[in-house]
Amino acid sequence: KRFAFFKIEAEAVEGVPDLYPIDSVPACVLLKKNASKPLEVIIGANPPKLVAALKKHKSLSSEAAPSTEKAPSLKDLNARLAKLVRAAPVMLFMKGSPENARCKFSKQIVQLLKEQKVVYSYFDILTDDQVRQGLKNFSNWKTYPQLYIEGKLIGGLDIVKAHIEEDEFRDMLPKESTKEALEDKLKFLINKSKVMLFMKGEPDAPRCGFSRKIVDLLNETGVKYSTFDILTDQEVRQGLKKYSNWPTYPQLYVGGRLVGGLDVVTEMKEDGELMEALNV
Repeated sequence: KRFAFFKIEAEAVEGVPDLYPIDSVPACVLLKKNASKPLEVIIGANPPKLVAALKKHKSLSSEAAPSTEKAPSLKDLNARLAKLVRAAPVMLFMKGSPENARCKFSKQIVQLLKEQKVVYSYFDILTDDQVRQGLKNFSNWKTYPQLYIEGKLIGGLDIVKAHIEEDEFRDMLPKESTKEALEDKLKFLINKSKVMLFMKGEPDAPRCGFSRKIVDLLNETGVKYSTFDILTDQEVRQGLKKYSNWPTYPQLYVGGRLVGGLDVVTEMKEDGELMEALNV
């Protein structure tokens, strides 16, 4: 009764490999209630080690050992919020995700943005209570969803509806926030180099274990390749998933065509097909 167990796909849930030191799967992350810092991370399928870790930490409870994590200062929180509202030209703060909205208002605004063919990024406020509470004061807007364009608050569902009904909404959007403009940008990027890797971080400083491993595989081939850090551009990060119909990163392209992610590249390497796929 002391433990709750959850199973997730590390790359399917945005940001998980960035939060914890996971460089391969499967992996078990032990967390204390209401704490973000892991008690322990176990890499690989190792039941004896997992059982030993559970026994070691079972005496810890949120009552006996309260979290020592300090809440960020107001200055630090506002700096983070200022960065988040500008994470993409059009940024939606909502409950849930566009594919799985967790309230009717979020669901309705997602549908409106879809009808207007708006390219946007989103933040699920249910995953971070500091953002959920802090953004209300930061923007002086007490409810969700909240829509921002180029860092400026537009408003919630009713305001967006009104702008659309008055034929004002399209004029408020940056040019690059239309579906057509994003597709042109993605086509340019995937054709920027004969071999193009979309990853988290840079080749000399990968930001997740999956990106690190695919960089090692490519470096072993000696083939020249270019990279794009998807952490620097939320529009590309979200848009490329839909454009390529591939939900995770890294993604490898050759001649403008998707080869696949780490698992596919690893399998091709083991089967002796990688060099041929890279057109070497």
